[in-house]
Amino acid sequence: MQNLKLPITISPTRSAQRRLVCEGVFKVSEMTRLLAVCESRSEHVQVSVKFDVDERGLTVIRGTGSALVALTCQRCNEAFEQELKIDFTFSPAKNDEAAEKIPSYYDVIELDENGEVNLRELVEEELILTIPLIPRHELEDCSAEADSVWGELPEELEKPNPFDVLKQLK
Repeated sequence: MQNLKLPITISPTRSAQRRLVCEGVFKVSEMTRLLAVCESRSEHVQVSVKFDVDERGLTVIRGTGSALVALTCQRCNEAFEQELKIDFTFSPAKNDEAAEKIPSYYDVIELDENGEVNLRELVEEELILTIPLIPRHELEDCSAEADSVWGELPEELEKPNPFDVLKQLK
C-alpha cells in the first residue's frame, strides 16, 4: 500500500454520497498536541476512513488508525514504546440543535463554516484519547524495584469483633 497523504479537511456529506473510502497517512510532525504529551516513534499515522449514509439518512464517518509513540513509564520514569490504535464512528452536525437529533451510538463532530471537518484534528484527538491515564510498562518489563507490592494488602492480626459484647448480654 502506498503512503498517500490524506486531505486535512473534507466534506463528509459529499464524501458520504460518493461512499468514499480514504486510506493513507498524516505526518505525526504536524500533530503538535499529540507531540506535547508523547514522543513520536514513527513518521506517519496510518489512517483508513470510510464515509457512508446510514438507514436513517445520517452521514457517518467510520475509521481506524494507528501510530507508534514513546511514553514515560510512571513506575520507573523510563521511556517505552506503545502503539496507539483508534477506532471511531462520527456523525457530523451543523449546530447544537442538529447534534441533539443524532443517536447516542454516534459521536458528534461539528462542521466548520464551509460544511467540512478537519480530518487530521479528528484523528489527533482520538489518538490523544487512547493514551493511558497512567502509562507504564508491563510489570515484568519494568525496571522499578522488584520487591514492591502492587495491589496487595498485608495480612493483619484478627481484630476482636466489637459486637461480641452484645452476644454476652443476650
